[in-house]
Amino acid sequence: MAAQQQLYDRTAEDLGNLVGLEHVNLRINNQGLASEFYLSGLGLTRDPFMFPGTNNMWVNVGKSQFHLPTGTPDILRGVTGLVVPDRAALLERLAQMRKPLAGTQFDFRESNECVETVCPWGNRINVHAPDEGRFGRIVLGMPYIRFDARPGTAQRIARFYREVMGALATMVENGSGVSARVQVGEKQYWEFCETDAPERPYDRHHGQIYITNFSAPYRRLEALGLITQEVNQHEYRFKDIVDLETREVLFTVEHEVRSQTHPLYGRPLINRNPAQTNRNYIWGGDEWVWGLPDTVGPSGRVADPLKARKAPTIAKRRAMRMQQQAM
Repeated sequence: MAAQQQLYDRTAEDLGNLVGLEHVNLRINNQGLASEFYLSGLGLTRDPFMFPGTNNMWVNVGKSQFHLPTGTPDILRGVTGLVVPDRAALLERLAQMRKPLAGTQFDFRESNECVETVCPWGNRINVHAPDEGRFGRIVLGMPYIRFDARPGTAQRIARFYREVMGALATMVENGSGVSARVQVGEKQYWEFCETDAPERPYDRHHGQIYITNFSAPYRRLEALGLITQEVNQHEYRFKDIVDLETREVLFTVEHEVRSQTHPLYGRPLINRNPAQTNRNYIWGGDEWVWGLPDTVGPSGRVADPLKARKAPTIAKRRAMRMQQQAM
């Protein structure tokens, strides 16, 4: 008797043409305040290799980033969603930011779903605990951006992304209203949520996505007259999402579109373990290791990677490598 064949839902692995949300770009006017919020408060990591001066600041969050160039502050028209591994530690860090960020728009509060934070300039960032059912393998990362869209635009926005960008885009209806959900990577989404709130004027913020079929969307965007910048061989940009019948502008946000042949595609990002301090220092524990196996929980991951069964072995190996490199 032949063995029963295992059946899989192959469509669950589809990404469409958009394969990664790499960064969101927001101008700031004070790197000190940004360091307190993004690094000390959220527990993220400043990229040690790119832009070490005061004209720009790249902040790593798993495989994604915030790009924070110096200038008149930008306000994203919506909310950025993050996942961090330890909610309790996050709340402790944020509480310690009340004094250094006093006099700014910084704030935070707990909800059942997440920790809702506001950066010193008013950008909203929702921080979630890992949830394999919702965020997949992400225990440190940027799973979504929710944009505030005008009523009656979501369905046409979804069509734009399907037909122009080759993306997987669906409609979502729940107690919060109607949204277009566009997949931009593995368990990463841009959501355009209809709201009656007054639309904030667009400034200069942008999001960056990687795309597999680079040329077909370009030709469609060019035919629609939407290309705003020819950056280089590996990148172009556009801002307006339009109704494909009437050409009405439905939403504006700059898209930095990169090919998978872009030199920065897949660049490994360093993510520190924010629990590591000079008082409880462990050799080999500086960098966040988010894929360690363990038997705690259905996801096989633990809140603190240094507590996983294999952590001592990994730490020892790293310590040995560090010592050899120092010799």
